[in-house]
Amino acid sequence: MAKTEQGNGLQMRGSSEKLTENGNGGSPAPDPEVNGNITEDRQVDKYGFLGGAQQTSGELTEEIPIVVLRQREAKWLEMLNSWDKWMAKNHKKVKERCQKGIPPSLRGRAWLYLTGGKVKREQNQGKFEELDNKPGEPNWVDVIERDLHRQFPFHEMFAARGGHGQQDLFRVLKAYTLHRPEEGYCQAQAPIAAVLLMHMPAEDAFWVLVQICEKYLPGYYSKELEAIQLDGEILNALLRKVSPVAHRHLKNQKLEPILYMTEWFMCAFSRSLPWASVLRVWDMFLCEGVKILFRVALVLLKCTLGSQEKLKACQGFYETLESLRTIKPQYMKEGFLVHEIIELSVSEKDIEKEHLTQLRRWKENRGEAPCKSPPRMHGAKAIMAAEPPSRLDLRQKPTIIVESPLASKTDGVQAEETRKSRTTVQDNGPAVIPPPKEFANPYPAHSDPVPLLKPTTLQVSKESLSSEEHDTYL
Repeated sequence: MAKTEQGNGLQMRGSSEKLTENGNGGSPAPDPEVNGNITEDRQVDKYGFLGGAQQTSGELTEEIPIVVLRQREAKWLEMLNSWDKWMAKNHKKVKERCQKGIPPSLRGRAWLYLTGGKVKREQNQGKFEELDNKPGEPNWVDVIERDLHRQFPFHEMFAARGGHGQQDLFRVLKAYTLHRPEEGYCQAQAPIAAVLLMHMPAEDAFWVLVQICEKYLPGYYSKELEAIQLDGEILNALLRKVSPVAHRHLKNQKLEPILYMTEWFMCAFSRSLPWASVLRVWDMFLCEGVKILFRVALVLLKCTLGSQEKLKACQGFYETLESLRTIKPQYMKEGFLVHEIIELSVSEKDIEKEHLTQLRRWKENRGEAPCKSPPRMHGAKAIMAAEPPSRLDLRQKPTIIVESPLASKTDGVQAEETRKSRTTVQDNGPAVIPPPKEFANPYPAHSDPVPLLKPTTLQVSKESLSSEEHDTYL
């Protein structure tokens, strides 16, 4: 098993221009090409998808009353303002609120705090900008560029070839290859970074990606992908306890875990579940750690292969593999899936115990440890305990400050001008007030008709429609 090589990426067709000039982040192409099969009559769902398999339909999502949503926002704002205290004294409540779902308006900020990305950013001021300004290693730059159009091509942020979404995605992935040159770039990191960019700026997304790769999933994106192979064996062992029927069937069919769980785990289910379920899984994953990914996988395996009745449609190797690649929608529905994940009793201790067992077997059979990655952290509490932040690192700062041109002048300047004005009036007599000038009202009355925007037709790139066939993480 090896990383995706240059030949595995699809060629960016339709324009000879790259997203970079000499690989150092140049200006975008003037006429971005549309990435997904998007037509003018497509509607954007609430997550930004204009089509594709992950566009949300009403029956797969749970609508939260606006009053409840506002209450949750207020609670999360309170937690974020005193994050260290909540994590130290009331982590259970933080976990419960992550299980209920983080409010969309605060999800990006909450992920930044949960992962420790906020602390990393504050402790490494200017680091991302420094990496962003470097040209990058040419081979990695080339591979990354050819992967960009394959990441959520039906999402409005990434639909335009060379658009701002793809540019930021390139910046984050290139910066990571410079940050970890010994690790470089792995194709499965692209969807992880893309999900983060849907919720936060590029610098924040970079640091959260660093935390996921180094703390949550260490070794997953290394050259030989040894860590994901080991976790496949751990998943198989846990499945024997959770669903003996499913475990026996997979063993009889000689279907190795690496064949069906690689994309699940390496992409944190971002390419496998309906989007509402993806976000709920990530809320819990970034709070509680990798055990959530194990639980999701176990739930899907049990629901798909957990009874003799269900196995009637999966008699052979290929039928079984196909059933795991096309999970039935009712098993991935947000409410059902989240409930099953919470109810499944698989803990960090269970995973670590099985990890030691599988590691011992690996050494016996192969003679060496699978990887030299640092130990993984099981969620936000473990990360904060390992690297206690200062209050200064957790202080919330406005990221955008706009000075209005209409802002009132300072009291001192205004008083000085008033004094000069009065002096001039006393010297020259009463001031002559000119008649008021007429200005056109820039805001038409409600009765005025508002001109409609002309519909635009987006160009279609047939290449990206079949791009999933070429994805490989093996």
